[in-house]
Amino acid sequence: MEAQQLLNNYSAFKVEEIKGRYLSYEMIVDYLKNLPAYFNLKIEGTSVLSENIYSIEFGNGPKKILMWSQMHGNESTTTKAVLDLLEYIVTDQNDDFKNSVLEFCTIKIILVLNPDGLKNYTRVNAKEVDLNRDSSNQTQPESQLLRKVFDEFQPEYAFNLHDQRTIFSAGKQNKPATVSFLAPAYNEAREVNKVRKKAMQIIIAMNNYLQTVIPGQVGRYDDSFNINCVGDYFQNRGASTILFEAGHFANDYDREETRKYIFLSLYYGLVEIITSDYKNQNISDYDKIPENEKLFYDIIIKNAEVNGVIKDVAIQYEENLRSNRLHWIPKLQGVGDFEEFFAHNTVNAKNKILRINGVKNFENETYIEEISLNNEIFSIKLTNS
Repeated sequence: MEAQQLLNNYSAFKVEEIKGRYLSYEMIVDYLKNLPAYFNLKIEGTSVLSENIYSIEFGNGPKKILMWSQMHGNESTTTKAVLDLLEYIVTDQNDDFKNSVLEFCTIKIILVLNPDGLKNYTRVNAKEVDLNRDSSNQTQPESQLLRKVFDEFQPEYAFNLHDQRTIFSAGKQNKPATVSFLAPAYNEAREVNKVRKKAMQIIIAMNNYLQTVIPGQVGRYDDSFNINCVGDYFQNRGASTILFEAGHFANDYDREETRKYIFLSLYYGLVEIITSDYKNQNISDYDKIPENEKLFYDIIIKNAEVNGVIKDVAIQYEENLRSNRLHWIPKLQGVGDFEEFFAHNTVNAKNKILRINGVKNFENETYIEEISLNNEIFSIKLTNS
């Protein structure tokens, strides 16, 4: 199905009750428990804080696909997109996609690998370990669980699902990297064997599909090799592994728009695997996807008077969980010339005197409670999630 057609009908299969950036693990588990009987729900193990970690498995086909999301607990967009994918399969009116998935694929999904991190809204697990740097050492129960599932399931394809910060542009252009991909290297030389080639070809196909709805907003990550990263390790082990990164879409800090484009990526990735059409892609097109650049700030205030000099001021939001609500706290990143950078929101100060928290003299890394131009206060706060 065409990407725009799916977007036009998105409300029909969006899991509306699970939204925002800070998710309820209980609601996610309840959703999984209420899926039809052809979805096999299983407790794979427990987290550091003894939270059950679930997998869902469905289909009986030869093409085995393993997906996992929220390895980093504060990266929830792909979790929402996977829920929408499951709902789309359940509600598929013509049954064409569902029947193809169930016939040709066996899919296993760990929707939340790091439930402790989800609850605390932290990148790391309860022992403050980044699970994506624990692939070789295997020090954490969540890392051991994922490895055990991988060894037992033996997937041909692996989807490694993440979020990325708002700082990334798709290349050196004024467009955010709303979705980014990577076919991780499998060795230090970053060679392309048949396993990695398949991952690249699927990415090329997904990129072409997304370009029809978000032209110029797909990026590609650097492929430096690190065997301690899960994606690199699984690629090394022979599973064609794809990193998915959910990024920013205009003023979409809750990432309710971005979830749609991750869904489209997942949907079309499965279509390509089912049909094997990805084999027709020329891998030279992989390098044509622009590499991510760190060129975005959330806000740039241009032409502000700071200590008697006209300067630009860069601001980034920092996420902070308080009382089970996510707050975006604006934080000063720098004062100077930001002509080479882009912003999701640009303010022209028109040479007015800038004050932060009531003072004209301020330092980098200052958290902003109040900001004004010529004593006129204006808001840069986002709605809490």
